[in-house]
Amino acid sequence: MTSASEAPPTFNGRAIAAIYRFEMARTLRTPLQSVVSPVLSTSLYFVVFGAAIGSRMQSIDCIAYGAFIVPGLIMLTLLTQSIANASFAIYFPKFTGTIYELLSAPVAWWEVVIGYVGAAATKSVVLGLIILLTATFFVPLRIEHPLWMLLFLVLTAVTFSLFGFIIGIWADGFERLQVVPLLVVTPLAFLGGSFYSIDMLPPFWRTVALFNPVVYLISGFRWSFFGVADVGVGVSLGMTLAFLLVCIVATGWIFRTGYRLKN
Repeated sequence: MTSASEAPPTFNGRAIAAIYRFEMARTLRTPLQSVVSPVLSTSLYFVVFGAAIGSRMQSIDCIAYGAFIVPGLIMLTLLTQSIANASFAIYFPKFTGTIYELLSAPVAWWEVVIGYVGAAATKSVVLGLIILLTATFFVPLRIEHPLWMLLFLVLTAVTFSLFGFIIGIWADGFERLQVVPLLVVTPLAFLGGSFYSIDMLPPFWRTVALFNPVVYLISGFRWSFFGVADVGVGVSLGMTLAFLLVCIVATGWIFRTGYRLKN
């Protein structure tokens, strides 16, 4: 694989398409694990919190509680699935040793990243839309800003797929693939306003919550549905783009230095 300074002069669309098709085909071979399982898990949240408990709770910002939690639950699934899809996709070639074929291929590092991250993000976006459709069977929903909703959906999927790609390179065992999603991302999502508005917290904890980056993702995504948010939509978009930029820079550094690519 060529480095950033030795990238081929022309765009190698065939290489990107080959990696993308291979990863998408892998998803189609495991539909129960890739699609049915996360949709079913999220549907249980809709049943318990939306239909059962939600009908007995007060509305939040004039929004029925069952509908209020839908953007947070979609975002929770989107974050975890984006990371899982991308991290496993790049780690498995390392585990089997086939990554050496990839590293010796005449393709640029960014073409490899586009192929893997593009496939992982596509899976996550499709899954998010399926969950959104499923939610309409349990709670009444409205989407005031559909284009913004799609923008946040795609940006978040791409950003965390890239983050998962980095985790897959960093991991030196299957256990490490689960460390960040289970011990970092999932708690941050639960504490980031998935089931409540941070305005409901005491002043001190509301300030603490603003240091949680997932708050901005969920807030912006919820705004696209109902027009209400814990932080400004511009701030949410800016935080998402900032994290995306950090991931891009980190990925470029990994391929320039060869960090963990060959061990």
